[in-house]
Amino acid sequence: MATGSRTLWKGAITFGLVHIPVGLHTAATSEGVDFDWLDKRTMDPVGYKRVNKRTGKEIDKDNIVKGVEYEDGKYVIISPEEVEAVFPKTTQTIEIERFIDANEMPFIFLERPYFVAPVNKSDKVYALLRETLIATGKIGLAKVVIATKQHLAALVPSGPALVLNLLRWGDEVKGLDSLELPPAGAKSVSAAELKMAKQLVAEMSGKWNPDDFKDEFRIQVMKLVEKKAKAGEGKTVVEPEEEVPQSGGEVIDLTALLKRSLKVGAKDEAKAPAKKAPAKKAPVKAAPQRKAA
Repeated sequence: MATGSRTLWKGAITFGLVHIPVGLHTAATSEGVDFDWLDKRTMDPVGYKRVNKRTGKEIDKDNIVKGVEYEDGKYVIISPEEVEAVFPKTTQTIEIERFIDANEMPFIFLERPYFVAPVNKSDKVYALLRETLIATGKIGLAKVVIATKQHLAALVPSGPALVLNLLRWGDEVKGLDSLELPPAGAKSVSAAELKMAKQLVAEMSGKWNPDDFKDEFRIQVMKLVEKKAKAGEGKTVVEPEEEVPQSGGEVIDLTALLKRSLKVGAKDEAKAPAKKAPAKKAPVKAAPQRKAA
């Protein structure tokens, strides 16, 4: 099983007035086989060139602009200044915006997990948030900026750890309208068939153990790589290390912050003007709904 070690990101979990300094660690790795292009005559790496697809000629990077296709074959050019203006600002915070029941999160939205670990002596505050989520059966929905890209994320307790699972945005998950699916509780399934299927599932059931499942293709390829490497045919590639953004965080008394957060919420409710009963109006026709851009 993959484990995290090096801190990839430092910041803080925030909700209300609570501030928990944390660091993110990789919780998963991609273990597929990467086949790089090489020149068989010289064993030199083969890279990608900037080539005009129509003329086939290589072009200078100064002549390349960024375009977004809005209709088939039609593009809008976006300048570097315009791109920079809308880039998400790095805040170094995992800002929880809502708590939801854990069973409300569909698996299809889950994309990439990170372990969240306490830093700067925030163990007690970290543990209190974890235990609160476990006791209430909740997870936190948050927004976080990682490497200039904003993500929606779910903060989920998992054993002794908190896991930040990056999520797909709502408009990135396709609907089911285009699929022809049998209706739920389909009558085409007989009671006898369902009984036998349940028996088969029971016979094949077991406990979850990730070590029982391996990528056999990768294992066989890597055995071949190891054999060739021992024969003196191996080459070593050293990847450059990523820069780790640094940020500090002052640990504040959690009990006081929780009390202040609750008082602020109570004051806001008290200051809110009482709602008057709506006056009766003549019925009007609803305005036509605008189409989403």
